[in-house]
Amino acid sequence: MERSLPVWVLAALALVLLMALPLGWLGYVSLGGEDGATLAHYRQVFTDGALRQALWNTVVLAFWVGLASLAIGAPMAWLAARTDLPGPRLIRGLILASFVTPPFLGAFAWVMLAGPNAGLLNKLYRSLTGAEGPLLNVFGMPGLIFVVTIYTFPYVFIMIANTLELIPSDVEEAAAMLGASRLRVALSVTLPMVLPAILSGFILAVLQALALFGSPAILALPAGFHTVTTQIWALFQYPPKVEMAAAFSVPLLLATALLLTLQKRLLGRRGYAAIGGKGGRRRRIPLGPWRLPALAACLGVLACSIFLPYAILAKAAFARAWAQPLTADNLTLANVAFTFQQGSTRSAILNTLELGVLTACVGAGLAALLAYVINRKLIPGHQALAFLTLAPVAIPGVVLAVALFVTYTRPPLLLYGSLTILFIAYLTKELPVGYAQSDATFKGVHPELEEAGRILGAGRLRVLGEITAPLARSGIIATWCFVFIGVIRELSASIILFTPNTKVISVVIFDLKEEGEFGAIAVLGLFMLLMTFAAVLVVQTLLGRDFVGGKE
Repeated sequence: MERSLPVWVLAALALVLLMALPLGWLGYVSLGGEDGATLAHYRQVFTDGALRQALWNTVVLAFWVGLASLAIGAPMAWLAARTDLPGPRLIRGLILASFVTPPFLGAFAWVMLAGPNAGLLNKLYRSLTGAEGPLLNVFGMPGLIFVVTIYTFPYVFIMIANTLELIPSDVEEAAAMLGASRLRVALSVTLPMVLPAILSGFILAVLQALALFGSPAILALPAGFHTVTTQIWALFQYPPKVEMAAAFSVPLLLATALLLTLQKRLLGRRGYAAIGGKGGRRRRIPLGPWRLPALAACLGVLACSIFLPYAILAKAAFARAWAQPLTADNLTLANVAFTFQQGSTRSAILNTLELGVLTACVGAGLAALLAYVINRKLIPGHQALAFLTLAPVAIPGVVLAVALFVTYTRPPLLLYGSLTILFIAYLTKELPVGYAQSDATFKGVHPELEEAGRILGAGRLRVLGEITAPLARSGIIATWCFVFIGVIRELSASIILFTPNTKVISVVIFDLKEEGEFGAIAVLGLFMLLMTFAAVLVVQTLLGRDFVGGKE
């Protein structure tokens, strides 16, 4: 027997334990009753008016975010990938910044920008027009849709831009030579080839909106309405209704799984193929007099997601009163001192860094092992293993937190109240990201290199350590960075699983909102962004490209 087989089997068992145990307990608790299995909790979910309204609010939010993300992301992708838009690398870099900015942090920033009373934009509007009412009110469904969209459209941009990069201009030029107008070429040639990516980007944007907790909690709850994720969180407030939370989590889980299955089928379509392949020429379409207006439109969108939020966070971090003009008298470092002198804040930073480094190390190692086992087909059932590895994508953070709560608050594994349960949550949630990166890395390492080592008498583990791992080193380190970034910005699972001794930065920021400490929120938010962009810089250095694709 191959001596390395126990290693591959243990990696597979760890994956099964991470996935099957929590979801099994989630289903069991949702059906549990005093007299055995019952559907009473599900009946209550679908007959309770408040819970039904939360479900409807979530559907409305997800649908409009999907449409709005498509309306913004698709034109920007076309401009960046197929036209002579000025500064395409700048646009891609700013979209990258929008992509990695935690949506809940953006929501905090927009409270300071467009709150009906003290919001900076509303104060400016009143001073210029003399109006009494606000111009903007970020609290409510329209404001929530807007804020979620400006941090979700990068998913659409990525999918469509990457697809457009693969379509050679020769195909479109052939249609034009046959007499087709530019509009007809776009509708009859380009659109059919990009349509799977468009629909898939829409589904991905909907999924992101379904799973978000932070933005709805910050913008919807003050307006007096819930989404599914905030309602699940509310069910955990004292006294906790764990069975109801479990039953309410299952519809969200099923919806995300269904949408992901649909997305996979769309991306798996082979109805259209670019004859030129990757080797085809791609000529930029001249925009003529529309170059500068197109650039201004792109920068206007990115001002909403990057420039304005970052500016207001920087102002709030170094101002005595964030709503007042930033004069010399209003400048201060007191917010920085106050934030980092708090014992709870320092503890949260240490917890976040500890969990980030540990999860990244274990996650990168486990993802690499699983990707290697699946790519090289080392054990029976490797296809099922691939499915399980990617399955956490279908589990929203709040649902995962509920599943872990019901699993690890009872014997034999009493982990609630420790950092271990947060580590398990982060590892499970980030494993698909790590696996996707590792899978791409190992596909680029030809098996013949390993077979040469095997022929010379080396075992598979030795070949992995001395041949494959060095060749895959940059990809594995990039996996580490991806997982680390995910842990730093995570809120949805943390908000249910934390205790006073296991707070992380995202939870502290959320708590500070309740106390109205906007200066401290801004300081911690900027600190979180600095850590995130430092990790992004490492990824770009290692890979020579950015998250949103494109050529250097």
